[in-house]
Amino acid sequence: MVTPGTRPLGKQQEQDEVTLSKGTLLQERYEIIRVIAIGGMSIVYQARDLRFSNVTKLCAIKEMVNNAPDPHLRELAVKNFEREANILATLSHPAIPKIFDYFSEANRSYLVMEFIEGQDLETVLNQNLDFLSERRVIEWAIQICDVLDYLHSYNPPIIYRDIKPSNVMLDKHERIMLVDFGIAKVFQSGQKGTMIGTEGYSPPEQYRGAAEPRGDLYALGATMHHLLTKRDPRLEPPFSFHERPIRSFNPQVSTGLEAIIMRALEYDVDKRFASAKEMKQAIMLLSSAAQGVAEVPATVAFEVRGEKGGIQPLWTFECEDEVRSSPAVVDGVLYVGSYDNNLWALDARTGEFIWKYPTGGGVASSPCVWRDLVIVGSEDRVLYAVFTHNGRISWTCPTQDRIRSSPRVAMEHVFFGSDDRHLYNVSARNGRVVWKFEAVGPIRSSPTIMEEIVYVGSQDHYVYALNIQDGSVKWKFRTNRPVLSSPTFFEGLVLIGSMDWNLYALDAKSGWAVWRCRTGGPITASIPAVDSSLGLAFVGSADGNMYAVNLRTGRVAWKYATEHQVGSSPALFEGAVYFGSVDGHVYSLDARSGELRWKYKTEGIVVSSPAVVDGVVYIGSTDHRVYALPA
Repeated sequence: MVTPGTRPLGKQQEQDEVTLSKGTLLQERYEIIRVIAIGGMSIVYQARDLRFSNVTKLCAIKEMVNNAPDPHLRELAVKNFEREANILATLSHPAIPKIFDYFSEANRSYLVMEFIEGQDLETVLNQNLDFLSERRVIEWAIQICDVLDYLHSYNPPIIYRDIKPSNVMLDKHERIMLVDFGIAKVFQSGQKGTMIGTEGYSPPEQYRGAAEPRGDLYALGATMHHLLTKRDPRLEPPFSFHERPIRSFNPQVSTGLEAIIMRALEYDVDKRFASAKEMKQAIMLLSSAAQGVAEVPATVAFEVRGEKGGIQPLWTFECEDEVRSSPAVVDGVLYVGSYDNNLWALDARTGEFIWKYPTGGGVASSPCVWRDLVIVGSEDRVLYAVFTHNGRISWTCPTQDRIRSSPRVAMEHVFFGSDDRHLYNVSARNGRVVWKFEAVGPIRSSPTIMEEIVYVGSQDHYVYALNIQDGSVKWKFRTNRPVLSSPTFFEGLVLIGSMDWNLYALDAKSGWAVWRCRTGGPITASIPAVDSSLGLAFVGSADGNMYAVNLRTGRVAWKYATEHQVGSSPALFEGAVYFGSVDGHVYSLDARSGELRWKYKTEGIVVSSPAVVDGVVYIGSTDHRVYALPA
């Protein structure tokens, strides 16, 4: 166990000069076994509680050695120590060490606490030569959010004020313990104080003496950034995290987790998560999406009722896992992929099951219909072409990594991207590769083909324009972050969003930026939709807003705030814009004004994009369902 604010022991001679020796008895009860760590004003020991004579009961004893020459510093140290004791004495949470005793002897004060067998996260990080896995960091972050939610919900709220890797203990069961409450404080709105915390992890408002619960979320974001990148924020310029995106150091981190962390690290308090609970929910939703396929019984279509007085689905159909793919509706049949590995075909009018085709992995790619084939990519690295009438395979095209890009067909060729960094051009008749273009990063963007040019984005930060004949580069445009969004072509402009928070309008011939519109967060997978009669482009952002942008000037005409990120792509129908949000709702807005027409709450998050056909909105949700809603 290493306690934050302390350092590992150095030479034995230095230890003996300042510490209690082995066997020292405190209060005729606690026998010192060894020194665990030494800090500027405290020492932590492992000790045995002799009151339990028949068993070896271990405890941790934190000793404050008050030798500060400055009387003010001595007084502050005593107050911090007493504050820690008083706070811990009132708390009861699995991730907070229990306090057993508190006493003073001479000029030293002692805090007897639960002994935690484990290591702090800074030690864990330093002992790993490779990057820590996203899965582990997510599990730790969820636990930290849970204890922060407990502290912030306490009456009155308690702000920890010093989240950092060395203050988070990890036991042998991968359980988190938050230690060292020396500078935690009871929250009083509007109260100012002195700057306290750890440089690099502390939020900007804490430097001004202002502390509030969302400052702990900033410090948690800084901690996660450090754990995933191995870049110590104490060695970097303060508040510079947005200049050091996580995936530029560790491309194995998902864009979803990067977006969550960067939101927690917003300089503006009001742009962060509103609470630890909200941040925890966002991380858990992301974690749920990454866990793969779950086995649940097959189901059939059924009718459900919406909220009282609200919109009601025409039908819903329950798949066997999350539906993140966007539906395609052609000739009365709805095709959609699911993380149950299947490509589903449903009757678009009734929601009745027609057939399903099992791939070897989850299907996030959205299907494309060409003649009598429905074409879709899978996490199993394969592009499938399945006959629309019976669900049997026509051909496959294997790649070297998972496929999340959605295929597009032009001139009897299929174009799609893969995480293997290639854009593929294959024959729509037999799946044979005609050519493939290699980018520097994965291609999850879905291509747009116009006038024999293929436009596509890549996680290497570039938007590419490729010759349809041979895949050679006509031009490329660099954004400041990965490009997961897909391009939309409109009157000589290529509209595309980037994780650098901008919607770009690029000249289709030269690649020059005609304008850019900055949103309040990354534009992830949302694909711009265009209403030429209104002169507006619509796109969703991770800041939770749906934006309407003037096509001529790039200025925001209006924006509508949902309760969470918008990664769904908008669809337009008869003067309305439709889309989903991570808050679980499907929204319908007036396209001209941005006013809400209706919203419908699903039981999951909605990253699927709607298809609107014949007055019906078709969309999927992570609650496993496909919904048919009246437009």
